[in-house]
Amino acid sequence: MYKIAVLGDKDSVTAFKALGIDVYIAYEAEEARDQIDGLAKDQYGVIFITEDLAQKIPKTIARYDEVMTPAIILIPSNKGSLGIGMDKLNKNVEKAVGANIL
Repeated sequence: MYKIAVLGDKDSVTAFKALGIDVYIAYEAEEARDQIDGLAKDQYGVIFITEDLAQKIPKTIARYDEVMTPAIILIPSNKGSLGIGMDKLNKNVEKAVGANIL
């Protein structure tokens, strides 16, 4: 059974604790890379990460796009959306079905 985690700044991810999701705090690129690699080894199937933080580690995000698990899902931070999460979703849908249906 896979677990679910959320990674980002404290203000953006703390509320996820109420949903029973494991919360991890990171602000810098090195912290985020280490956390994601550790979560992947620890059987996390889905890792939500704030767009702000994901923007700092594009190579790490791209590396996990090539594997089945964990799925890295970009979410807006408490400051709002940068649009990169929706762009990534659109690209994945287009790749899966051959057209952008969103």
